[in-house]
Amino acid sequence: MYYPGLYFDIGRKARDLLYNGYVQRPPKDLHFQRLDCNLDLSCQFRDIVPGLRTLFKLSIPDSAKVELQYLQKYVGITGGLGLIADPLTGISPLINFSGVLGSDFLSLGTDVAFDISTGTLNKLNAGLSISSDFLIASLTLHDKLDSWKASCYYVMNPLTNTAIGAELKHTFSNSDSAITVGGQHALFPSTLMKARINTYGRAGALIQQVFWEKLALTVAGEVDFMDINETPKIGLSIAFRL
Repeated sequence: MYYPGLYFDIGRKARDLLYNGYVQRPPKDLHFQRLDCNLDLSCQFRDIVPGLRTLFKLSIPDSAKVELQYLQKYVGITGGLGLIADPLTGISPLINFSGVLGSDFLSLGTDVAFDISTGTLNKLNAGLSISSDFLIASLTLHDKLDSWKASCYYVMNPLTNTAIGAELKHTFSNSDSAITVGGQHALFPSTLMKARINTYGRAGALIQQVFWEKLALTVAGEVDFMDINETPKIGLSIAFRL
């Protein structure tokens, strides 16, 4: 019980349960007639030297990133350079750094990013996580400390990957709060179902099927119960891992 993971791992279990794979329009996408789509590519090289690995990620059409990750006992550090496309300012280069101290039971960390072109702070986050075999809880600050999130992830049955998750978010600038809750269950070892709902009245569900441990096909839907004029959404995603 020594390795705290990386900053991205703080709150990751609850975040994946509540948001990963659902119908959600990315910040920027490719649009053709009535179809919106985007493409994410990532490649990771492990153990360049003990504890050091590198990650390259490309999101079409808006960003690219290369990152070095260093993970050892009681510490996890990342540093990277990214390019973000913006329709108003063009392409902005970013330098990102994050660090985590602790163990796989308790960890604390921070995540910052600087816009090289403007010399301004682009991101400032901080968080802590407490983890056990069945319960993972986290508290994080986001949006340059303008909002905070408290999340928990509870494993009900590890054999069927049955779990529930919840997140409470509060934004200081507009005094807005929201709660999102969800659950997941594996019908079969390769078939996962998830559902979520939040206090804004948005509900979503998905079913994901994995083939040959390499190919994942996800069908997801979302409906807004607070807006009767909005058409329910449905989406399809495909992920392939080498």
